[in-house]
Amino acid sequence: MIYRKKGLTNMGDVIFNIFPNENYIDLGLYQCGQESCEPGHIFGPVARNHYLFHYVHEGKGTLIAPDRKGKNQTYPIHAGQGFLIFPGQITTYFADDKDPWKYSWIEFDGLRVQAALDLAHITVDDPVYRSGDQKNREAMVREIDFILHQKSGGSSFSVIGHLYLFFDLYIRSASHPIVRPTNSLADFYVREAISFIENHYAEDITIEQISQALGINRGYFSKLFKRVTGKAPVQFLLQYRMTKAAGLLQMTDLKISEISAQVGYENQLHFSRAFKSIYNKAPKQYRIENRKY
Repeated sequence: MIYRKKGLTNMGDVIFNIFPNENYIDLGLYQCGQESCEPGHIFGPVARNHYLFHYVHEGKGTLIAPDRKGKNQTYPIHAGQGFLIFPGQITTYFADDKDPWKYSWIEFDGLRVQAALDLAHITVDDPVYRSGDQKNREAMVREIDFILHQKSGGSSFSVIGHLYLFFDLYIRSASHPIVRPTNSLADFYVREAISFIENHYAEDITIEQISQALGINRGYFSKLFKRVTGKAPVQFLLQYRMTKAAGLLQMTDLKISEISAQVGYENQLHFSRAFKSIYNKAPKQYRIENRKY
């Protein structure tokens, strides 16, 4: 659904589009938007649950974000550049007092995000998007605009397809992309681990059981999984279960206790806490706001 806000206090024109969670594991979309900020408009300090990319169309502003050591760094950003906020980072960003920025943003997450960011050489220590490839940069911006203006009821496959195109252009338009060889054995173990999770997430499985099923040491498996996906196995398992739970809340009349059991939680209170840690809402409230029937 596309929302528009105009003339709000301390805000310029805003358009944003929120997307339902369709259980795409490799790459998923949460929201997209665009804002023409008032001079000095500030956002934060705040932390995000997912990756959030901003592209600056006009004007300029400043991002304040912690590096990998936790020390805040200041990044001036101008038109034609962008910046990426990582999950869990507490960031603040604000528009210039004389030449405030207009930017678009897109929020996403998924198994393949970290690999894409590695190729684009976007890191916590250098979150600024810079491009020396105007053609691909402009094509990337068109993909963001397409996603932003998708109407509710449209094909989710189309939206996710354009999200993949956005990522391809994002990588190719970066100033200094780094192409790293893939570790086929690592990819194999990760695919097998995800397959195991898909088949057993409703059971009381542990990371130790997953590594045993693969025939490798737990410590080695955990490091390998995080290197490939950007997430620790326990984080991925939690997110996978909660994604499945969100779908059941949206599409069924099952009781919360029944959904809890179906995603591997015998204790409903533990399930509710886990769900809220991902969606920032209790399961009951999430169902009320996202029911599909």
